Amino acid sequence: MIDARAVVSPQADIAEGVEIGPFSTIGAAVTIGAGTWIGPHVVINGPTRIGVDNKIFQFASVGEVPQDKKYNGELTHLEIGDRNVIREFVTVNRGTVHGDGVTRIGDDNLLMAYSHVAHDCRLGNQIVLSNVATLGGHVEIGDFAILGGLSAVHQFTKVGAHSFIANNAAVTRDVPPYIMAVGQPAEPHSVNTVGLKRRGFSNEQVLNIRRAYRILYRSGLKLAAALEELDKAAVTQPELRPFVDFIRRSSRSIVR
Repeated sequence: MIDARAVVSPQADIAEGVEIGPFSTIGAAVTIGAGTWIGPHVVINGPTRIGVDNKIFQFASVGEVPQDKKYNGELTHLEIGDRNVIREFVTVNRGTVHGDGVTRIGDDNLLMAYSHVAHDCRLGNQIVLSNVATLGGHVEIGDFAILGGLSAVHQFTKVGAHSFIANNAAVTRDVPPYIMAVGQPAEPHSVNTVGLKRRGFSNEQVLNIRRAYRILYRSGLKLAAALEELDKAAVTQPELRPFVDFIRRSSRSIVR
Protein backbone atom coordinates (compact mmCIF):
# COMPACT_ATOMS: atom_id res chain seq x y z
CA MET A 1 0.00 0.00 0.00
CA ILE A 2 3.09 2.26 -0.04
CA ASP A 3 3.94 3.49 -3.52
CA ALA A 4 7.49 2.68 -4.56
CA ARG A 5 8.07 6.34 -5.36
CA ALA A 6 7.26 7.48 -1.81
CA VAL A 7 10.10 8.18 0.64
CA VAL A 8 9.37 6.70 4.06
CA SER A 9 11.88 6.89 6.91
CA PRO A 10 12.75 3.53 8.48
CA GLN A 11 12.13 5.23 11.84
CA ALA A 12 8.48 5.93 10.93
CA ASP A 13 5.81 3.67 12.44
CA ILE A 14 3.28 2.86 9.72
CA ALA A 15 0.31 0.66 10.67
CA GLU A 16 -1.04 -2.09 8.49
CA GLY A 17 -3.41 -0.92 5.77
CA VAL A 18 -2.00 2.59 5.47
CA GLU A 19 -1.81 3.83 1.89
CA ILE A 20 0.89 6.31 0.89
CA GLY A 21 0.84 7.83 -2.58
CA PRO A 22 3.71 8.57 -4.96
CA PHE A 23 6.30 11.22 -4.11
CA SER A 24 5.08 11.65 -0.54
CA THR A 25 7.73 11.98 2.17
CA ILE A 26 7.24 10.54 5.66
CA GLY A 27 9.92 11.53 8.17
CA ALA A 28 11.31 9.87 11.26
CA ALA A 29 9.25 9.87 14.48
CA VAL A 30 5.99 9.81 12.52
CA THR A 31 3.30 7.35 13.59
CA ILE A 32 0.36 6.73 11.25
CA GLY A 33 -2.66 4.69 12.34
CA ALA A 34 -4.47 1.94 10.45
CA GLY A 35 -6.70 2.82 7.52
CA THR A 36 -5.17 6.25 6.94
CA TRP A 37 -4.78 7.35 3.33
CA ILE A 38 -1.92 9.66 2.35
CA GLY A 39 -2.20 11.05 -1.15
CA PRO A 40 0.65 11.98 -3.50
CA HIS A 41 3.15 14.75 -2.76
CA VAL A 42 2.35 14.97 0.96
CA VAL A 43 5.10 15.83 3.46
CA ILE A 44 4.75 14.64 7.06
CA ASN A 45 7.52 15.34 9.55
CA GLY A 46 7.75 14.39 13.19
CA PRO A 47 7.44 13.91 16.00
CA THR A 48 3.88 13.51 14.73
CA ARG A 49 1.22 10.98 15.70
CA ILE A 50 -1.74 10.46 13.36
CA GLY A 51 -4.69 8.24 14.31
CA VAL A 52 -6.81 5.87 12.25
CA ASP A 53 -8.84 6.39 9.07
CA ASN A 54 -7.57 9.87 8.26
CA LYS A 55 -7.33 11.21 4.71
CA ILE A 56 -4.54 13.64 3.79
CA PHE A 57 -4.64 15.02 0.28
CA GLN A 58 -1.89 16.09 -2.07
CA PHE A 59 0.55 18.88 -1.24
CA ALA A 60 -0.39 19.07 2.44
CA SER A 61 2.43 19.84 4.90
CA VAL A 62 1.84 18.17 8.26
CA GLY A 63 4.07 18.27 11.33
CA GLU A 64 6.57 20.82 10.08
CA VAL A 65 8.51 23.06 12.48
CA PRO A 66 6.51 26.00 13.88
CA GLN A 67 6.56 29.37 12.16
CA ASP A 68 7.77 31.08 15.31
CA LYS A 69 10.98 33.14 15.45
CA LYS A 70 11.49 32.00 19.05
CA TYR A 71 11.64 28.35 17.97
CA ASN A 72 15.19 27.05 18.29
CA GLY A 73 14.96 23.42 17.29
CA GLU A 74 13.37 22.13 20.51
CA LEU A 75 11.64 18.73 20.50
CA THR A 76 7.92 19.43 20.06
CA HIS A 77 4.99 17.40 18.78
CA LEU A 78 1.84 17.22 16.68
CA GLU A 79 -1.05 14.91 17.58
CA ILE A 80 -3.92 14.22 15.18
CA GLY A 81 -6.89 12.03 16.09
CA ASP A 82 -9.10 9.82 13.94
CA ARG A 83 -11.16 10.24 10.75
CA ASN A 84 -9.94 13.73 9.92
CA VAL A 85 -9.86 15.00 6.34
CA ILE A 86 -6.95 17.30 5.48
CA ARG A 87 -7.29 18.74 2.02
CA GLU A 88 -4.88 20.21 -0.53
CA PHE A 89 -2.15 22.63 0.60
CA VAL A 90 -3.18 22.55 4.26
CA THR A 91 -0.35 23.35 6.70
CA VAL A 92 -0.29 22.06 10.28
CA ASN A 93 2.71 22.93 12.48
CA ARG A 94 4.10 21.29 15.59
CA GLY A 95 4.02 23.00 19.00
CA THR A 96 6.58 25.15 20.78
CA VAL A 97 8.08 25.09 24.26
CA HIS A 98 6.33 28.42 24.85
CA GLY A 99 3.05 26.49 24.79
CA ASP A 100 2.64 22.91 25.96
CA GLY A 101 4.97 21.71 23.23
CA VAL A 102 2.08 20.08 21.35
CA THR A 103 -0.37 21.04 18.61
CA ARG A 104 -3.50 18.89 18.95
CA ILE A 105 -6.30 18.11 16.49
CA GLY A 106 -9.18 15.89 17.62
CA ASP A 107 -11.47 13.62 15.59
CA ASP A 108 -13.74 13.97 12.54
CA ASN A 109 -12.53 17.41 11.49
CA LEU A 110 -12.48 18.82 7.96
CA LEU A 111 -9.57 21.11 7.12
CA MET A 112 -10.31 22.46 3.67
CA ALA A 113 -7.78 23.58 1.09
CA TYR A 114 -5.11 26.11 2.11
CA SER A 115 -6.26 26.31 5.75
CA HIS A 116 -3.52 26.73 8.36
CA VAL A 117 -3.21 25.42 11.92
CA ALA A 118 -0.32 27.15 13.70
CA HIS A 119 1.83 25.94 16.57
CA ASP A 120 0.23 25.03 19.91
CA CYS A 121 -3.35 25.16 18.61
CA ARG A 122 -6.03 22.96 20.17
CA LEU A 123 -8.84 21.76 17.93
CA GLY A 124 -11.70 19.65 19.26
CA ASN A 125 -13.96 17.40 17.17
CA GLN A 126 -16.28 17.87 14.19
CA ILE A 127 -14.76 21.25 13.27
CA VAL A 128 -14.74 22.71 9.76
CA LEU A 129 -12.00 25.08 8.62
CA SER A 130 -13.16 26.38 5.25
CA ASN A 131 -10.75 27.29 2.47
CA VAL A 132 -7.89 29.57 3.57
CA ALA A 133 -9.12 29.79 7.17
CA THR A 134 -6.07 30.68 9.27
CA LEU A 135 -5.37 30.05 12.95
CA GLY A 136 -2.61 31.92 14.77
CA GLY A 137 -0.54 30.22 17.44
CA HIS A 138 -2.13 28.94 20.68
CA VAL A 139 -5.71 29.21 19.31
CA GLU A 140 -8.41 26.95 20.79
CA ILE A 141 -11.41 25.83 18.71
CA GLY A 142 -14.35 24.04 20.33
CA ASP A 143 -16.33 21.09 18.98
CA PHE A 144 -18.57 21.62 15.93
CA ALA A 145 -17.29 25.15 15.28
CA ILE A 146 -17.28 26.26 11.64
CA LEU A 147 -14.86 28.86 10.31
CA GLY A 148 -15.78 30.43 7.00
CA GLY A 149 -13.47 30.92 4.05
CA LEU A 150 -10.65 33.44 4.43
CA SER A 151 -11.40 33.93 8.13
CA ALA A 152 -8.53 34.47 10.54
CA VAL A 153 -8.21 33.92 14.29
CA HIS A 154 -5.68 35.93 16.29
CA GLN A 155 -3.16 34.04 18.39
CA PHE A 156 -4.23 33.02 21.93
CA THR A 157 -7.90 33.46 20.99
CA LYS A 158 -10.63 30.92 21.79
CA VAL A 159 -13.60 30.03 19.60
CA GLY A 160 -16.37 28.21 21.46
CA ALA A 161 -18.24 25.04 20.55
CA HIS A 162 -21.05 25.23 17.97
CA SER A 163 -20.05 28.74 16.95
CA PHE A 164 -19.94 30.01 13.39
CA ILE A 165 -17.31 32.43 12.10
CA ALA A 166 -18.38 34.15 8.89
CA ASN A 167 -16.23 34.33 5.78
CA ASN A 168 -13.52 37.00 5.84
CA ALA A 169 -14.03 37.58 9.57
CA ALA A 170 -11.06 38.70 11.67
CA VAL A 171 -11.41 37.20 15.14
CA THR A 172 -9.38 39.19 17.68
CA ARG A 173 -11.30 38.32 20.85
CA ASP A 174 -12.88 35.15 22.21
CA VAL A 175 -16.13 33.97 20.61
CA PRO A 176 -18.45 32.22 23.10
CA PRO A 177 -20.20 28.95 22.24
CA TYR A 178 -23.26 29.06 19.97
CA ILE A 179 -22.46 32.53 18.59
CA MET A 180 -22.30 33.63 14.97
CA ALA A 181 -19.53 36.24 14.59
CA VAL A 182 -19.16 38.53 11.58
CA GLY A 183 -16.88 41.34 10.47
CA GLN A 184 -13.41 42.84 10.79
CA PRO A 185 -12.90 42.79 13.69
CA ALA A 186 -15.50 40.10 14.31
CA GLU A 187 -18.56 41.08 16.34
CA PRO A 188 -21.49 38.99 17.62
CA HIS A 189 -24.26 38.82 15.05
CA SER A 190 -26.73 36.23 16.37
CA VAL A 191 -27.06 32.68 17.68
CA ASN A 192 -26.05 29.87 15.31
CA THR A 193 -29.63 28.58 15.37
CA VAL A 194 -29.45 26.49 12.20
CA GLY A 195 -26.28 24.72 13.33
CA LEU A 196 -27.74 23.96 16.76
CA LYS A 197 -30.89 22.42 15.29
CA ARG A 198 -28.83 20.31 12.92
CA ARG A 199 -26.94 18.92 15.91
CA GLY A 200 -30.03 17.90 17.83
CA PHE A 201 -30.66 20.84 20.12
CA SER A 202 -34.38 21.04 20.94
CA ASN A 203 -36.48 24.10 20.18
CA GLU A 204 -36.60 24.84 23.90
CA GLN A 205 -32.81 24.64 24.23
CA VAL A 206 -32.34 26.95 21.25
CA LEU A 207 -34.83 29.39 22.76
CA ASN A 208 -32.94 29.32 26.06
CA ILE A 209 -29.68 30.05 24.26
CA ARG A 210 -31.26 32.92 22.36
CA ARG A 211 -32.49 34.39 25.64
CA ALA A 212 -28.99 34.07 27.07
CA TYR A 213 -27.64 35.87 24.01
CA ARG A 214 -30.05 38.74 24.59
CA ILE A 215 -29.05 38.97 28.26
CA LEU A 216 -25.38 39.14 27.33
CA TYR A 217 -25.59 41.39 24.28
CA ARG A 218 -28.92 43.22 24.20
CA SER A 219 -29.92 43.88 27.82
CA GLY A 220 -27.51 46.74 28.48
CA LEU A 221 -26.17 44.91 31.54
CA LYS A 222 -22.49 45.06 32.35
CA LEU A 223 -20.68 41.77 31.91
CA ALA A 224 -20.58 40.90 35.62
CA ALA A 225 -24.32 41.50 36.01
CA ALA A 226 -25.12 39.57 32.83
CA LEU A 227 -23.05 36.61 34.05
CA GLU A 228 -24.94 36.66 37.34
CA GLU A 229 -28.23 36.35 35.45
CA LEU A 230 -26.85 33.62 33.20
CA ASP A 231 -25.52 31.65 36.18
CA LYS A 232 -29.02 31.57 37.66
CA ALA A 233 -30.54 30.41 34.37
CA ALA A 234 -27.90 27.68 33.92
CA VAL A 235 -29.13 25.93 37.07
CA THR A 236 -32.23 24.72 35.20
CA GLN A 237 -30.89 25.11 31.65
CA PRO A 238 -27.69 23.03 31.47
CA GLU A 239 -27.06 23.98 27.83
CA LEU A 240 -26.09 27.42 29.18
CA ARG A 241 -23.33 26.10 31.45
CA PRO A 242 -20.69 25.82 28.65
CA PHE A 243 -21.65 29.35 27.59
CA VAL A 244 -21.15 30.79 31.08
CA ASP A 245 -17.98 28.81 31.83
CA PHE A 246 -16.39 29.85 28.55
CA ILE A 247 -16.99 33.54 29.26
CA ARG A 248 -15.56 33.22 32.77
CA ARG A 249 -12.31 31.68 31.52
CA SER A 250 -11.86 34.10 28.64
CA SER A 251 -8.38 35.61 28.67
CA ARG A 252 -8.66 38.05 25.74
CA SER A 253 -12.19 39.26 26.58
CA ILE A 254 -15.16 38.22 24.46
CA VAL A 255 -16.50 39.72 21.25
CA ARG A 256 -18.91 42.51 22.21
